[in-house]
Parts: sequence; C-alpha cells; structure tokens
Amino acid sequence: MLPDLKLVIRLQEIDSRLTDLAREIAALPKHIAEIEKRLVSHERKLEADRAALVANQKERKKCETDIQAQEQKISKLKDQMLQVKTNEQYRAFQTEIEFCQTEIRKSEDRILELMGESEPLDKNVKSAETALKAEKAEVEAEKTVTRERTAADEQASSELQTERAAIVAQVTPAAYQRYERARKARRGIGVAEAVDGRCTACNMTVRLQFYQDVKKGEQILVCESCQRILYYNPPVAAEDLNGETASATQR
Repeated sequence: MLPDLKLVIRLQEIDSRLTDLAREIAALPKHIAEIEKRLVSHERKLEADRAALVANQKERKKCETDIQAQEQKISKLKDQMLQVKTNEQYRAFQTEIEFCQTEIRKSEDRILELMGESEPLDKNVKSAETALKAEKAEVEAEKTVTRERTAADEQASSELQTERAAIVAQVTPAAYQRYERARKARRGIGVAEAVDGRCTACNMTVRLQFYQDVKKGEQILVCESCQRILYYNPPVAAEDLNGETASATQR
C-alpha cells in the first residue's frame, strides 16, 4: 500500500478518536452541572421542609403564649369581679371571661392540629437530611470520577495530537490537502474502505476498473460519489489465521 495512503488512514483513525474525546470532554462538565442541579433541588426541598417545621413550632409557641395571656386575664377579671356592685357589671365580667375561655380553647385546638402536622414534617426533615448527606457523598464521588475521566481524555487527546503532527509532517502536502478537504466536507470522515465494489461511507458502487485500482493501493484515489479517499483492506487468508493460531499455541 502507498505510504501516503497508510498515513491518511491513520490520520482518519486519530481524527475520529479526537472528535470522540472532544465530545466527551465537552459533555462531562454538563454532566456535573446536571447532578449538581439535582442536588440543589433536593437542598431547596429540605430548606422548605425545615422552614415549614420552624413555622409550625413558632405558631405553637405563639398559641401557648396566647393561652398564658388569656389565663392571666381571666385571673385578673375574677379578682375584679369580687369588687363589682351591680348585676350588669358582674355579667359583663362573666361575658369577658367566657370570651377568654373560648380563645383558650381555640388555641388549644390549634396546638393539637399543629402537633399532628409537626410529626410528619419532622420525619420529612430527618429523612431528607439523611438522604441528602448520602446524595452529597455520591455526587462528590461522581465528580471525582468525572474529573479523572476528563484528565485521562485530555492526556489521550494531547498524545494523539502529537502523533497527528508527526504524521502530517510525513505525508505529502497533496495527499494531506485532499484528505482535509474530504474530511471537512464530509462531517469529519475523509477516508473510507472499499468493500465488494462499494464505498462503505456513501454505499455507492464504484466502477470495476476503478475498484481494481483501489485494491492495488498504488495511488490516492477518491470515491467518485462522495470524494472520500478510498482504500482496500485485503481479507486475511484462512491459512494465515491458522498459522497465527499454531504459533500462539507453540508459545
């Protein structure tokens, strides 16, 4: 096979891998952002549950304070009743005491309601705190894995870029320019294998004589349909495979 053809085939392998690595490197930060977004959502839910629990406790405290105030008021009213001189004054004090007692009952009823509401709220908060702690640990572990994967991808990309530069220095300018034109025009694929008289990239049949020339591998030839550089990869003979198997067995 023509040296230039071998080089552009390897270039295509490198460029395809670089594209995959670039896509993965770009996707990893988005993945981190997504898991952090989920975490923030759960943190906000926990904050809302905590706020609801605090509000419940504050209202219970207020009801208890209101009951104490009403009880103190009733005590004062009863002391004042001892000094009244008319039935009208007595009934007025009695009415006010009954009003205070009604307010006390309302506050007591509300306290019972709040106690019933606080139990599930308290359970929700404790459950959410435990779940959030575990989720934070999982997120941090996943972020660590993601950072390590990004570093590995960047290292691999750097090594491939170095290899690519070395290949570009070896391939003839005409062959490289033809490869680059095809690659940029065909979504990153500038080289395609010819199999059974067809270009595997565009699946178009090539002329018989043209296919024979591609099989020889003595020149840079492009698909007449998609303009990608074509190459032929001869099948491995069965005896060769048997020979490799026997050699491996002997080793």
